[in-house]
Amino acid sequence: MNNQTLVENLRTIKDWPIKGVNFRDVTTLFKNAECVKIISDMMYDLYKDKGITKIVGIESRGFVMSSAAAIRLNAGIVLCRKPGKLPCDTIQQSYAKEYGIDTIEIHKDAITPDDVVLLHDDLLATGGTMKAACDLVRKFKPKKIFCNFIMELSSEFPHTREIFDKDVEITSLLKF
Repeated sequence: MNNQTLVENLRTIKDWPIKGVNFRDVTTLFKNAECVKIISDMMYDLYKDKGITKIVGIESRGFVMSSAAAIRLNAGIVLCRKPGKLPCDTIQQSYAKEYGIDTIEIHKDAITPDDVVLLHDDLLATGGTMKAACDLVRKFKPKKIFCNFIMELSSEFPHTREIFDKDVEITSLLKF
């Protein structure tokens, strides 16, 4: 069940970025200390017993709560960024988007086979970016991969979870 405080503080912008799209803006959650605490508590409760050692924040809204969760879970933070934003050697993963090809990357030394990895982003819609991030993290051969989102647009994209490997546990704090 959706947390009422989060739902009430989530801004929806009609017809943005294009007509017909209702953009869910999580920045209104981030500016509210109570919402940040609720999200942090929810993530902690979901993953406190999973042995998470690294949290991968997806650029850029995924950085915010991955940092808060890492503190609570005593885990390291790994940044998953667009090309050219990380200063050392990286591993890349390209993927198709509705308007072309995009690429993400992680430092080569960021994850080890001993890690249990939680990937976090703000939104699950088509799933392309997170699927690519999962494929990228899988190259490091970690023990386990989990994915978490603040919100999921499951009514608009009902089959998105099917693109992920079956061994990846996916959770969303809010579902629309």
